[in-house]
Amino acid sequence: MFLNTIKNIFDIRDGEIKISFLMQAYIFLIITTLLIVKPTVNALFLSDLGVESLPFAYLIVAFVAVLSSYFYYRALVSFQLKKIIRITLAISVILLLGLGIVLSFKLINIWLLYFFYVWVAIFAVLSASQFWVLANMVFNVREAKRIFGFIGSGAILGGIFGGYLTSILVPWIGIENLIFIAAFLLIICFPVINQIWKLRVKGLNQFKKKKRAIVTTEKPFQLIKNSKHLSYIAGIVGVSVVVAKLVDYLFSDFASSRIPDPDSLATFFAFWFSTFNLISLGIQLFFTRRIVGVWGVGFSLGLLPFGIFIGCLIFLVFPELIIVILIKAIDATMKQSIHKSAIELLSLPLPFDLKNKTKSYIDVVVDSIATGIAGFILIFIVKGLDLGTFYISVIILLLVIIWIYFVYKVRLEYFNTFRENLALITEKNIGSKNSLKPKGSVLNGMKTVFTKGTENQILFMLNKLLEINDKRFAGELKQLLKHPSNKIKIAAIENLYYLNNVNVLSEVPELLKSNDENLVLATLEYVLLRQPKNNHGFYKTYLDHENKTISNAALLCLAREAKNNYSLKQNYNLDQRLAQQISYIANNKADISTLKFTLRTIGNANLQKYYPFLQTYLKHKDQDVLATSIYASGLTLDPLFIKPLMGFLTHKILREPAQEALLNFGNALLPTLVDQVKARVYSIEICRRVPGLFETFNSQEAITQLLLLIDDRDLSIRLEVIRSLSNIKRKSPKFKFNRYKVVRMILEECKLYQKTLSALHTQIIQQYRNRKRTKEVLSEEERDARSVLLDLLEHRLDSSLERIFKLLGLKYQQKDVEIAYFSLTSEKHEARNNAIEFLDNLLTGDLKRKLIPIIENTVLDITSDEVIQKIQQKILSEFECFKLLLEANDVKLKRAVLYLIKIENDKKYVPLVETCAKSNDEKIKLFAIEVLESLQN
Repeated sequence: MFLNTIKNIFDIRDGEIKISFLMQAYIFLIITTLLIVKPTVNALFLSDLGVESLPFAYLIVAFVAVLSSYFYYRALVSFQLKKIIRITLAISVILLLGLGIVLSFKLINIWLLYFFYVWVAIFAVLSASQFWVLANMVFNVREAKRIFGFIGSGAILGGIFGGYLTSILVPWIGIENLIFIAAFLLIICFPVINQIWKLRVKGLNQFKKKKRAIVTTEKPFQLIKNSKHLSYIAGIVGVSVVVAKLVDYLFSDFASSRIPDPDSLATFFAFWFSTFNLISLGIQLFFTRRIVGVWGVGFSLGLLPFGIFIGCLIFLVFPELIIVILIKAIDATMKQSIHKSAIELLSLPLPFDLKNKTKSYIDVVVDSIATGIAGFILIFIVKGLDLGTFYISVIILLLVIIWIYFVYKVRLEYFNTFRENLALITEKNIGSKNSLKPKGSVLNGMKTVFTKGTENQILFMLNKLLEINDKRFAGELKQLLKHPSNKIKIAAIENLYYLNNVNVLSEVPELLKSNDENLVLATLEYVLLRQPKNNHGFYKTYLDHENKTISNAALLCLAREAKNNYSLKQNYNLDQRLAQQISYIANNKADISTLKFTLRTIGNANLQKYYPFLQTYLKHKDQDVLATSIYASGLTLDPLFIKPLMGFLTHKILREPAQEALLNFGNALLPTLVDQVKARVYSIEICRRVPGLFETFNSQEAITQLLLLIDDRDLSIRLEVIRSLSNIKRKSPKFKFNRYKVVRMILEECKLYQKTLSALHTQIIQQYRNRKRTKEVLSEEERDARSVLLDLLEHRLDSSLERIFKLLGLKYQQKDVEIAYFSLTSEKHEARNNAIEFLDNLLTGDLKRKLIPIIENTVLDITSDEVIQKIQQKILSEFECFKLLLEANDVKLKRAVLYLIKIENDKKYVPLVETCAKSNDEKIKLFAIEVLESLQN
């Protein structure tokens, strides 16, 4: 009965209940431990060192938190999460046991008190971060939207239980024995984390783990700096933390001055921390949505600073402990309820990916820096000027005014961002009469869009709504199920999927009549979720439906839901049904629709035994079936499919589906591909398409890996790498490039350009001499061979110049460099001179010394001996020219030179050809052997 109630309330499916309770238990144990240790350590610190030492502790916490977060995030990238969590837990248990022993033998001193105070603060940050990283690995996006609310409630329950447990037990067993209980609770976390890992994470391959991990190597500070919206959010978080620390100082000061006994003080802190959590839970359950929904974001964000402001004004008149408790209660309860919900809603207009990349930075680093600022204020202003609690209240009042200013600014930015987004969508609807810019509150504006907006506007809002799952829009979503657009119906029912207790099953029959397969699929996903628990009537109704489209869609949506859920697979016989579907396809080969549904089902089902069937259709002749197979292969995230998917990169029509499929593997795929390109696992044609694939990832990791290929021995790959880097920078200027490596590559390209120019000069001279021959007739075959070689050298020069300027665009302003390049390649003499002058002022150091002479001379006259000497190159003989070109990593050039040697039939070139006959490139090797035989005959 209890389990059924939990399942119905939180939308937990069969097979998810065990892992959900384990995750909830894990965070419950962590927060319970924290609420035992935190009031205990705070009480000891204040009793022994006094409140005047608290500011120094704030500064140390800030410094250590920022430093540890840097190394911690690097560790997350390098090591397995389970290992990091176990080490964190083990160290924490040892420290707790150490603290218990120190307290039992009364060995505590000033340094140990500072150490344990800082450790508790760092433990609070790391444990929460580890939990949510783990949660993202355990649950996929669909599961997370339904289950995170349930497992997150474990933290609130832990906060309530831990504090009250401390307040009850301290008078009976003492602080030192309570610490041993906290250590025992952390020890219980070990089998819990092992079971979680075994159930959900152990079976994930490297791509699935990296795909779900939320760790990012990108610089969040730059992302925040580039966004006014995020800057104001960070400002609100920072000021609120400073205010909270000053309020905490007041709270600690008054409490420690009135309760000198450490045990009694620990009981006091524990009781009030738990009470604050309990009140916060009540506000969250009964008031938050109503307040935020009715009064909007701006009003909701202003409640917390306004409450603290009023509390501080009362404290100025009645400086009593009860007033300080009231201020602390306002801060602690509203921050975790109304204020938190308003902050989440405040982030709504921002791209989801941007929020993910900056959230942890704001939560951890900004919080830590603000803690240090609070310590600075208390040390250098309050203590330095010997100011009392009255002046601390005044400082809080001033900070609250700044806080309210940030709220006002971010509210304007919030509205503007939404309106700009809608304006952009409206511009796409050329000639649309329904141009809509919502006014008033964003909540009402969103509802207005749902009733009066264009298709694109409504779809934009529905996608945003997916991020917050707000029940206040249930009525509008129901109405959108009757919208003429199937795209809107699909997006609406996808939103309803995540809104618990919003039932639209009565609309299902009408929706299933649609010919749109995606609408049928989305509808059946909703039905599967809303069916009564343990009711297998779903089979008879939809999985065995007489309409094949409905039964196929039902099986696919079942595969999606049961991907990581063994129990759900068993309950609905997914394995057997797939086997039946494959058997049906064998007997009904003309049913292409069923075949495509089955391929997608296998891609989602996470049943490796059916992957050979999927592999078979990666060779299908029908391009539509082939594209579906490619799409399904990407869904598996199985390394087995990487190589066949890479093979489609050279196929013009199937390239885009292949790129999208490979994109599913996430950034974890990139190092693997770099190693494979270097080892030439794929053909050179496929390798040349890899940089374009990396470009679609559009991430800092893609740049890092592309830079590892930038000096590839194949010049065409090198050019594609540079082009992709240039395109990424154009699309996302926020990314960072290794400028030292870029400069080194430009200098290498300059050397290559000079060598190519020298070889071209030699061939031009040879061509000129051949024209002057009077005693012998030059064969047409030789003239053609020399013309081909000249064309290839000129093309190589053009490509080299392009690579140089693309690389310059990575170091300097891209637009400036592009203008210079186009001017330099212009037919107008004046434009070329202006470009040279511009580059002369732009470039510095070695770049200027190497590049300017090349540009100055080669764009004017590439046939002159004087030019070759100016760029410090030797005028080559034809033998030296051939030797130089055959040593280069350019297959086309090598073949052209070998062919010319064959036509000339001069035995002096035999040593050069013999070297080529030992080449690792099979085509060059065979052709060189053929030329060698021709020369020796």
